[in-house]
Amino acid sequence: MNAIITASELARQTAGERPPVLLDVRWQHGGPPGRPAYEAGHLPGAVYIDLDTELAGPPGENGRHPLPDLETFGSAMRRAGVSAGRPVVVYDGGQGWAAARAWWMLRWAGHPDVRVLDGGLAAWTDGGGPLSTEVPPPAGGSFTPEPGSLRLLSADDAAELARSGVLLDARAGERYRGEVEPIDPVAGHIPGAVSAPTAENVGEDGRLRPAAELRERFSALGAGGEAEVGVYCGSGVSAAQEVLALAVAGVPAALYVGSWSEWSSQADRPVATGAERG
Repeated sequence: MNAIITASELARQTAGERPPVLLDVRWQHGGPPGRPAYEAGHLPGAVYIDLDTELAGPPGENGRHPLPDLETFGSAMRRAGVSAGRPVVVYDGGQGWAAARAWWMLRWAGHPDVRVLDGGLAAWTDGGGPLSTEVPPPAGGSFTPEPGSLRLLSADDAAELARSGVLLDARAGERYRGEVEPIDPVAGHIPGAVSAPTAENVGEDGRLRPAAELRERFSALGAGGEAEVGVYCGSGVSAAQEVLALAVAGVPAALYVGSWSEWSSQADRPVATGAERG
C-alpha cells in the first residue's frame, strides 16, 4: 500500500461507502498551536490530534518528543474513531512532519491502513476541497495499540546502525555539521551518520518528490539495496517524514524517536562535527 494519498483520491474516498477516518495533526515547532487553526477550518469530519500530548510524551531524558503513554495514544485514536478495520488518512498544514509522526505512530502500533495526505491542507483546498468548522463528537473507535509493526531504535541501536548500516540525519545540514544548534545542548551529529535533510524530500509544491526521484536520492546516500536503514532528527518528528519518504521509495527504515534531543542530553555520548560522517 502506498503511504501517501493525493487530494483527488481522498475526495473520492470520502464520498464513498467506506470513508477513512481523518486526523488533523497541524503542528509546528515553537507554535502557534494547531487547534485554533483546526477550529477555523478543517476537512469535513476530521478530528484534531495534538502532537505534543497525544503523539508524544512529556519532554525529558528520552528526548523532546518521546513515545507517548500507549493508553493516552490509544484513547486519542479511539476518540477519533480509529478502528483496525477502517482506513485512516492524516494531514497537517503542509510541512508533512506532524502528519508523518501520526502515520508512523499508527503503523508502529499495528494499524495496517494509514496514509498521509500529500501536500497537506493546501493540496486539499487547492483542489477545491471544502472545509468545515464543525467539530465531530467522540466517535468511539476500537483501536488498541500493539507496538512492533515498525522498527524502533534506541540510542544504542542508532550508534550500532551508524557503524553497520546507514543512519540518516534528517536535520538541516548546518545542524548536522555542528555549525549551529538552536534547540539542543550540543551541536553536531551521531558519529557515522549521513546528512540527509528532510527538506530535500519535497518539491516546491510541498508534495513529496516522485518515488523514482526519492529512490535515486536515498540510493546516492547509501540507503538502498541490502543496507539496513535508520533515521533520526532533532526529536523524532521530521525524521518520521523521512521514514515516510523512504517508504514511498520502497526502502524500509527504522526511527530513532529520541533522536538528537536524547542523544545530546548525555555528556558521555560521542559527537561528530563537520561534513564527514565522523
